[in-house]
Amino acid sequence: MTALCDAAMTSKAWPFEEARAVLKRYEKAPPEKGYVLFETGYGPSGLPHIGTFGEVLRTTMIRRAFQIISDIPTRLICFSDDMDGMRKVPGNVPNQDMLRDHLQKPLTRVPDPFGEFESFGDHNNAMLRRFLDTFGFDYEFYSATDYYASGQFDAILLRAAERYDALMKVMLASLRDERRETYSIFLPIHPETGRVLYVPIKHVDAKAGTVTFDDETGREWTLPVTGGQCKLQWKPDFGARWAALGVDFEMYGKDHSTNTPIYDAICEILGAPAPHHFTYELFLDETGQKISKSSGNGISIDEWLSYASTESLSYFMYLKPKTAKRLYFDVIPKAVDEYHQQLAAYPSQTPEQQLANPVWHIHGGDVPASTMVVPFAMLLNLASVSAAEDKARLWGFINRYAPDASPEKNPDLDQAAGFAIRYFNDFVKPTRVFRLPTDKERAAMEELVACLGDEARALDVIARKNAQEGKDTALPEVDWQDDEFLQSIVFAIGKTHGFDPLRDWFAGLYEVLLGASQGPRFGGFIALYGIEETKALIAQGLAGDLVA
Repeated sequence: MTALCDAAMTSKAWPFEEARAVLKRYEKAPPEKGYVLFETGYGPSGLPHIGTFGEVLRTTMIRRAFQIISDIPTRLICFSDDMDGMRKVPGNVPNQDMLRDHLQKPLTRVPDPFGEFESFGDHNNAMLRRFLDTFGFDYEFYSATDYYASGQFDAILLRAAERYDALMKVMLASLRDERRETYSIFLPIHPETGRVLYVPIKHVDAKAGTVTFDDETGREWTLPVTGGQCKLQWKPDFGARWAALGVDFEMYGKDHSTNTPIYDAICEILGAPAPHHFTYELFLDETGQKISKSSGNGISIDEWLSYASTESLSYFMYLKPKTAKRLYFDVIPKAVDEYHQQLAAYPSQTPEQQLANPVWHIHGGDVPASTMVVPFAMLLNLASVSAAEDKARLWGFINRYAPDASPEKNPDLDQAAGFAIRYFNDFVKPTRVFRLPTDKERAAMEELVACLGDEARALDVIARKNAQEGKDTALPEVDWQDDEFLQSIVFAIGKTHGFDPLRDWFAGLYEVLLGASQGPRFGGFIALYGIEETKALIAQGLAGDLVA
């Protein structure tokens, strides 16, 4: 453990860098509360989206890194702001008209449009917990409604009333002139309508712990700030929650970054040090727009898990958190294959390299072996050319390529085969565009057909390629199951037929035979699909059958 801790203290992996920053808070003395508190926040105004999951995952990675470099106990809480008023009706839920009748009510007082839970807030909270539980996160769930109503926030709310002027000074400095006239850090909950009121506060009685205001009809009310009868505006609420709970770390999206000084100041005025925070870049949908809970754009957790493993999603979330990334279906195959490439590399890496490998952070150091002997991208192409409707057909090709593989021995591969068929049918098949070969491509493909399975022809074309390049290189050993030998044939044909750049030759193969602009390493494809099957596929392409 000492060697691992030493390596972790210098690791440049971002979870360790953030963990060291959190540890620095307690370099003089451990926390009085006895643990370091990591927090993630969730606004249940809409169904949980994949960005919310990413926040919890990334925070978990930092927490795990912290546990390597420190013996201080840790906790992770997921806090739901479910007492926020519903300011608009999400576009991706049923019963829109019913929901409009409950605008501005706390989300836990809005009926569930799905008819499954006591409230819309409860429904979205349950969805979040189900998503998080799918990934086995170790977390505690906190509800703002419970905390406000049970009195657990009463002390911080009374302190906010006592320090009202100082808090308002921070907030007013950040607001436009017209907003300042009506702003208050306190939002009363109307005793009769149950709505969250955005009204001016006429008087704050710090000693009594009450606020006085006029509602929308001009009627005057005086309510205690405690017991769930008032809540804080969202920016003060952010900092007040840090102070009330003793939060040590929280991350949030770049859209919050300009508010960080406000959150920090609120927390400090209320008597607690601001936590360490980490700002990440936002996820974008296929058009480059920010993904949103209310609009439901982008890709959901359930959608990703329909086409790939949980680990591939975790891998995508790990990569470059400070870089904006498109989060759409087309990123899935690359994430799957890169994840397994990192798994395969892990055993031979040094401890320092292992700590920088995403799979260490995905699996908390308990890294499994990959059983993917065929890349996901190759499975997609195999599904394409074999017209496979179930993974049993794919296994027929896989077993010829890797005779020792089986669904039992290679569960990753078996799972990926099923995912590949679904992904191909939903995303690849509808977009395929085949074309006829050019005369130059036709001649090259005809020679490729002639070389496959013919030792003399295959070695001859490789020899001609070597002579063309002025190389006196020994000819390779003939092995019709070997990816490299088959790739050398394809490569040599492209060279001897004058393709420059050579990628034009491979693009021709992909576009004529697979209906796509990009494709697999073609030697590996031949080894997997089979010599005779590949020759038949090329014959179809040359005859125009694939275009038809």
